[in-house]
Amino acid sequence: MASLFPTASALSATFGQASPYRSQAPKRSPALARTELYPSWSVAEDAKQKTAQLSDAAVAEYTKLSQEAQAKTGKIELYSGKYYATCTFGGLMACGLTHWAVTPLDLVKCRRQVNSKLYSGNLQGWRTIIASDGFRGIYTGGSPTFFGYSVQGAAKYGFYEYFKKFYSDLAGPEAAYKNKTAIYLAGSASAEFIADIGLCPLEAVKVRMQTTLPPFATGTLDGINKIVKAEGVAGLYKGLYPLWARQIPYTMMKFASFETIVEMIYARLGGQKSDYTKGQQTGIAFTGGYLAGILCAIVSHPADVMVSKLNATRKPGEGGGAAISRIYKDIGFGGLWNGLPVRIVMIGTLTGLQWMIYDSFKIFMGLPSTGGAAPPAEAKA
Repeated sequence: MASLFPTASALSATFGQASPYRSQAPKRSPALARTELYPSWSVAEDAKQKTAQLSDAAVAEYTKLSQEAQAKTGKIELYSGKYYATCTFGGLMACGLTHWAVTPLDLVKCRRQVNSKLYSGNLQGWRTIIASDGFRGIYTGGSPTFFGYSVQGAAKYGFYEYFKKFYSDLAGPEAAYKNKTAIYLAGSASAEFIADIGLCPLEAVKVRMQTTLPPFATGTLDGINKIVKAEGVAGLYKGLYPLWARQIPYTMMKFASFETIVEMIYARLGGQKSDYTKGQQTGIAFTGGYLAGILCAIVSHPADVMVSKLNATRKPGEGGGAAISRIYKDIGFGGLWNGLPVRIVMIGTLTGLQWMIYDSFKIFMGLPSTGGAAPPAEAKA
């Protein structure tokens, strides 16, 4: 009787070397090396290759544009008039656009500072504004924000570089290096004092547009004209002292902490700043800027609340001291911290992006980035 199961010889003849008992690994056939048979692997590798090619192309294009820009402007000597002009333009680029970008956050923050019960949170505030004014409504005050902080950023960064050098020369090389934090603080305070004179009129328009419902003006020029007509030119500067009280400590913290944090990062990583690529340096600038921004927000927030309140509720003819006393009596110490979490996110992001843009532009123009430990030879020179 024939067996119902195949014999061993029949199995061997049919499957050949496909026995499960074979101890040796099979030789790799040409088919195993054909990537088109493995589409997932092929797509992933292809994506990696294309990404690398695009990255290399972007770096090459960036280098080309940077070299062309440097060829047109000529060599920029450190601390020359051309150097300060470059830093001024870099500050303008860094501040105007970034402040405008976070207008929706700033709008809700300012309105909650004036009336803490107006919105329960950011999302609820944005939904309410969009429902009543459309999507454009969340950018109320964006125009004076852009122009005001472009002026302020240009003056702040340009004069900071100038005063940092000026005070370093007054102190002398050795004393300046030993007391570099004091130099950072003095230079940034001096720069912000000047920058706020340019910012104040536009800040007054911005705050009034954002804290009055409906907004009292349709744009920057309309706002300036309405304030001047009602209160004279002095009306544009009635928030100057509180603005100085907010911005000078903010900027002192922003620049001194950034320089210190970046120096600590490079010390932790090891080596000199010049050992790192341009991309790595700008990444460190963003990290240092974000951490510095958190400290800035905390230090300057009470004055920020007071500026919003003064511009929105100060009565005609009321003295600055009397207005501040009245507002503090109304809101108390706790009211000075309304909106702090939102401002920490906003200022941290702003400051990180500003330092990244500013240092990227300096590198693009062939200048060294800001911060980082000075080489020993430079410190002694």
